[in-house]
Amino acid sequence: MKITYREALKQAIREALQNDERVFLMGEDVGRYGGAFAVSKGLLQEFGPGRIMDVPLSESGFVGAGIGAALGGMRPVVEVMTVNFSLLAMDQLVNNAATLLHMSGGQLNVPVVIRMSCGTGRQLAAQHSHSWEPLYAHIPGLIVLSAGTHEDARGMLHTALQCPDPVIIFEYTAMLNLEADLPADAGAVNIDRACVRKEGKDISIITYGAGVYKALDAAKELTAAGIDAEVIDLRVLRPLDNISILDSVRKTHRVLVVEEAWGSVNIAAEVSARIMENVFYELDAGVQRLCGIEVPMPYPKHLEDASLPQIEDIIKKVKKMLQHD
Repeated sequence: MKITYREALKQAIREALQNDERVFLMGEDVGRYGGAFAVSKGLLQEFGPGRIMDVPLSESGFVGAGIGAALGGMRPVVEVMTVNFSLLAMDQLVNNAATLLHMSGGQLNVPVVIRMSCGTGRQLAAQHSHSWEPLYAHIPGLIVLSAGTHEDARGMLHTALQCPDPVIIFEYTAMLNLEADLPADAGAVNIDRACVRKEGKDISIITYGAGVYKALDAAKELTAAGIDAEVIDLRVLRPLDNISILDSVRKTHRVLVVEEAWGSVNIAAEVSARIMENVFYELDAGVQRLCGIEVPMPYPKHLEDASLPQIEDIIKKVKKMLQHD
């Protein structure tokens, strides 16, 4: 069954609300407006204002309320409209959600799920096109997930709501209208491990989020050129799954890490460092990175595209690494 990424997200929220009366959705415009990106459209009519809550435009306020509700035994799903707005709630996320279990000596769990739309949003320019997954993956006490496929968009929320710790799920604005096949019985997915989206033997393309489908499309074209690329979807950005990363390196001996976030101090840098620290002698060539250009996101479409790794960039980089003519 083909569905859009948007519909996969909506199905996940609806199922969570149906399965557990402690679950509720709160965020800006999630109710009467149906969500800034129409992800929650119709849910207010289905579940009522006690479960689908519109909130004032105060990220610090409503994220704090979600943390408080989690401490009180509820299972809040808090939507931050776009990741750039999450800066207004950083105090709540970093100083409260991430620290309370540690500071209480293990007495206070904070089972809140924070959903954030992330990445480019089709010409939303510099203040609304951030890829700040590395920022949150830096913080101990948080579990950080990236829904880079329809399967994960549909299945991550259920598993995240079973977790006793605060979970951030990054969702991708540019993928909302993208269609993909999803089994009718698609359900919960593992949020502990990376996923091998395509097996291969010549090179490991390690990526996450909006890079996953790009890497898979690039791998198809590389196959036609005689290059068998493995595609690893990290999925879990904190804690990173070392086992899957290192196992892939031991098999292919070459690595390209693809990431839309800026190139300095990012997830790709951390993956590269872990590979060098653990399996350096398995490498036949140095680890390479292909990341976002370090500029504020331009508004013009052609410059926006040029600022991010594209399918043809991945293909060109892989061929160069393998000295493929």
